[in-house]
Amino acid sequence: MKPIRLKQTYELLQSYEVFKNKNVIISDPIPASKEDLLTFHSGEYINAVEKLNDGNVTKDAISFNLGPGDNPIYKNIFDASLLSTGGSLVAAKMLESGKVDRAFNISGGLHHAMPGYAYGFCVFNDPVIAINHFLTKGLKVAYVDIDCHHGDGVQLAFYDTDAVLTISMHESGQYLFPGTGWVEELGTGKGRGYSVNLPLHPYTSAEIILWSFNQTVLPLIDKFNPDILVTQLGIDSHFNDPITHLNQTAQGFESIVKEFAKSSYPWLAVGGGGYDTIAVARCWSIAFSVMAKQNISNKIPDQYSDMYSVDNLYDLQTPFLDADYEAMVKSYAENSVLGIQKLIFPSFGIR
Repeated sequence: MKPIRLKQTYELLQSYEVFKNKNVIISDPIPASKEDLLTFHSGEYINAVEKLNDGNVTKDAISFNLGPGDNPIYKNIFDASLLSTGGSLVAAKMLESGKVDRAFNISGGLHHAMPGYAYGFCVFNDPVIAINHFLTKGLKVAYVDIDCHHGDGVQLAFYDTDAVLTISMHESGQYLFPGTGWVEELGTGKGRGYSVNLPLHPYTSAEIILWSFNQTVLPLIDKFNPDILVTQLGIDSHFNDPITHLNQTAQGFESIVKEFAKSSYPWLAVGGGGYDTIAVARCWSIAFSVMAKQNISNKIPDQYSDMYSVDNLYDLQTPFLDADYEAMVKSYAENSVLGIQKLIFPSFGIR
């Protein structure tokens, strides 16, 4: 989660001269306010993070799941978290006002943060806070999360409402943090049927990921017909990622982003996971170029290639699975798709 991921992505897009196009606006983030944070997080938790801003550990930090491990304390942790959250809010407000029709905050997507504690590298949950802004305007939101990890914090926030459709496709919680995201997590009360989970087996290929997406996500978005589309574009699903186990490729990731781009909904994209930093830079540059309706070449410009020793935007070599394992992961995906079609589709009148 080091900020170098963001720097490398920005530099790659800059090397392609994407930002020079007249249809692209680069906006500085504005720090989120405490009032913004309070739309999801507890005041006690917000104040606890603020007290850690000097980088010194307080005695109660551990009670908020901050300290050694996944959620380390560092100097300016509060300020940095306000900026990443504020970036998603700036994007949301630009969309809601009609200033833009698509926006991407690459520093956002911190989907694990809980109301009263940090979780999974995430301090404040910017997707929830951005979605809450849309809800104050009476807008209906579809949230689609393609990060390798289940979008548990966002699911929790909207588990009992039909104003937000949350869809998460991820490596099965049987094998990966946070251990949740089963098909049977459907939502409750008015929200029953509006929480959708598509768990996948380790080493599921890009082709099967795309098939699963097309079979479930696209018909659900179409029937829900949101006012706003929010997508979390974590690319820790990439086969080179050091802490996860899916076999997504840059090409497969692009195929999903292109499906989002076919819709006419105002579209907020946020970043998320991804721990092979060059894979992150390549894939988020692909996503940004798709959103900006620009074509960029596979050959990475020399100035960037020389700095980071990477020549190609797309993956030239992709993972190979033997036939028996491929059949097994496909069967696992088919069972997840079938579960969604059985448990969720009838609520939306999809046959």
